[in-house]
Formats: sequence, structure tokens, C-alpha cells
Amino acid sequence: MTTLYLTHPACLDHLTPPGHPERPERLRAVEQVLAGDHFQPLLRALAPEGSLDSAALCHDNHYIDELRHIAPKDRTIYIDGDTSMSPGTWEAVLRAVGGAVAATDAVLSGACDNAFVAVRPPGHHAEVGKSMGFCFFDNAAIAARHAQRKHGLGRVAIVDFDVHHGNGTQDIFWSDPTVMYCSTHQMPLFPGTGALSERGEHDTIVNAPLASGDGGLRFREAFDYLILPRLQAFAPELIVISAGFDAHRRDPLATLNLDASDFGWVTSKLVEIADASAGGRVVSVLEGGYDLQGLQESVAAHVSALMTG
Repeated sequence: MTTLYLTHPACLDHLTPPGHPERPERLRAVEQVLAGDHFQPLLRALAPEGSLDSAALCHDNHYIDELRHIAPKDRTIYIDGDTSMSPGTWEAVLRAVGGAVAATDAVLSGACDNAFVAVRPPGHHAEVGKSMGFCFFDNAAIAARHAQRKHGLGRVAIVDFDVHHGNGTQDIFWSDPTVMYCSTHQMPLFPGTGALSERGEHDTIVNAPLASGDGGLRFREAFDYLILPRLQAFAPELIVISAGFDAHRRDPLATLNLDASDFGWVTSKLVEIADASAGGRVVSVLEGGYDLQGLQESVAAHVSALMTG
């Protein structure tokens, strides 16, 4: 398998307040682990700046214009208690969008089999017209819609194993029968969405909430008995992964007990689904993961599984 790794140093310039878990050191930790000998076969490229037209595939134009207008030049501003913008945030946001779009183009053009996009800020909490939960634009959702609009795909699946439910992705695709959104997440936990009963207008939302303390066994059961059969039946032409690693047992923001092997396992399962219906095409976009050791271990397992199929 040929795996593309996309990132950009501008994503380090999105500065958050001292003590904030979504910090530049996260990307440095990812870069460090992927510099190892095992990962030398990766194709490496810089994430380009994304366009506002790409953002508009999933977000309201008024919201995009407002966010661009308030982006600070010389100070930090706060959108809410968790979400802030520094002078480097706007370029980081555009690099995150651009990385997701470029990875999608590379995979769908056949330049690589799959891709991992290590960018920040993350995206899956950003709703059609609202920033929240560290997120501004929903990078994974934009990748999925770009695949449809530019490349003509009929069915795309987004699979989200971040410990927090991707309310933004669910909001964007709630009434869309052509995009399936599947999520495992801890519940109750921020943002409070993601109940099993939340299924979308066309039964293409698949939520598999987990309880505090659940570990790899329950996580794998959720995929084996609920998510993977639904994905197989949907037969996506591309799988986009919202790759959050904060369900790791070391993570400070939640209380699930996964380890790196669980992330490697689920990645291999998703590659199998992609092999069956999508020509193996997978685009993975970084979401959460706030303990640096847990993040490194999990990213290593995830990217290894992408590389080996």
C-alpha cells in the first residue's frame, strides 16, 4: 500500500491558551513518531491552503465570512470557553481544509492508496454555521463532499472513532442519503449528542455510544455488530476517517480504555471495507488525542495499518 502523509508547519501557529489540551505539541509528537524508520516509505507532502469555496461545501457562507472577518492579527480572541483564535489560526484552519482536500484528490486520482492528514485545529464539532469544541471547519466532512462534487462519487462514508461525538459532521449530513456517518464515542460526554436513536432522515447516521470505562472489547463489538455491517451494506466508494485518539486510556479528557492496538485493529477493518467497495481508498484526518504518548502510540498503529492494508 502507498500511503500519503500530509501536514504543514503553519498548523503549529494556531496557539491556544496555556494549559489548553489542543496544543501545537500534538503535531510535533505526531511528526516525531512518523519520522521513525518504519515510516520512511510514506509519501510526504505539505498541506496546501484550502479555499473558502471548499469550506462552503459544508458551511454557511455568512458563517465563513464572519469567521474570516474576526480572525485576529495581533491578539487572541475567544469564540467560546474552549475555542479561541490566535494570529496564526486562520492559516492553520485553511491548511487543515487544504490538506483534507489534497489528500482526497491524491487518493481518488490514484497517486496513492490512502492518506493520513495530520493537521490542527480539528474539525468534527464544527456545525454548518457554528464553531465549537476547538473546531472551525469540518475537515472530514469537506473531504467527503469534495469527493462527491469534484470526483462524482455517489456514496461516501465518514467513520469517527474520536472519544467525543462529531456533532458537526452529523449536523452537516443529517438529511443526506449519500453520506453515511458512523461514530463510536463516550456518552454522556461533550457535546451531548450521539445517542443510538439519532439516525438521520435517511437512516444513514450510525451512532454506537460507549460508556465510561469501556475498553477494547466493547469498542470492537460496536464495530463488529453495528458499524461494519452497516458500512458493508452501504458500499461506500470512499471512506473518510475522523481519526481522534482521545479514547486512549491515557487521555485526560475522557474515560474510555482503548490502547494503540485497538486503533490499529479498527483501521485494518476499515481498509478491508474500502477494499471491497472503494478500491481501497481511505482518507484519514486527525481529530483529537491529547496525551502525547497515547497519541504517538495510536498514530503509529493507525498509520502502520494504513501502510500495510
